[in-house]
Amino acid sequence: MRVDIYLLYLLLRLLALLPLRTLQAAGALLGRLALWRRTRTAHHVAVNLAIARPGLDAASRAALLREALAESGKSATEIVKIWGGGAERALQLVREVRGEALFDAALAAGKGVIVAAPHLGCWELLNYWLCRKTPMAILYRPPRIAAVEGLLRKVRGALAPEQVRAEGAGVRTLYKRLAAGGTVGILPDQKPRAGEGEFAPFFGRDALTMVLLPRLAARTGAAVLYAFAERLPQGAGYRIHILPAPDGLADADLGVACTALNRGVEACVDLAFSQYQWQYKRWSAHDRPSPYDTQNHA
Repeated sequence: MRVDIYLLYLLLRLLALLPLRTLQAAGALLGRLALWRRTRTAHHVAVNLAIARPGLDAASRAALLREALAESGKSATEIVKIWGGGAERALQLVREVRGEALFDAALAAGKGVIVAAPHLGCWELLNYWLCRKTPMAILYRPPRIAAVEGLLRKVRGALAPEQVRAEGAGVRTLYKRLAAGGTVGILPDQKPRAGEGEFAPFFGRDALTMVLLPRLAARTGAAVLYAFAERLPQGAGYRIHILPAPDGLADADLGVACTALNRGVEACVDLAFSQYQWQYKRWSAHDRPSPYDTQNHA
């Protein structure tokens, strides 16, 4: 591990001694600062909320924007506690699990399990919880700074998932693991590269949607479950949610399958709406006008 990355690790360990409530309060302050400064992130969140909740009046939308930015800030600062304190200590913050029986039944069936984990709540804590239940591989894109991978392996420790790169060899690894009855995790709302997705409705507006997850489900017969870790108020900890996939996700018609995939994400988001990663430019595409450009935003 590089010296600077190791020093970052030591800093995480030190800051993890702070209470979760304190760390999340600092994150909420960062979110309010982003709104006050009218940052690009705040603009993206405002555009996304206008798309996802078009019926809100101005006052309600402004309140939701403040809340969403505060939750976004919390997601950035709470990671200090999740990474810096170690996996087992982080898991002590899980106060409740809803739907665990669904996950246990899917594992027991032995046909493989695909966990669709949206950008919602605290997904690093969800990784720990899942990996304590069963060995798991996750599809990911490498960080821009290669040395950060060493940090991730260090902080995740024994509960680190197998990281499979989002490329040809990695996808074949996922098929093999599912065929053997294993478990894989995928971010279902990760925007695919051009030519690798289908447009499907997401909160009422077409969004470029991955086809990999529906294809994996169709070809392997693996069970698909959605999961996320909801942030509880006042730094009280987290609630794990496991939800069944909507009908049609493994349909041969990719339009039908991707629509179902997005419905599953929506069902999760509706349970903790402000905790979704609303700064993500989910409705942008290379061949369509971007709603995030000021001139295209009404």
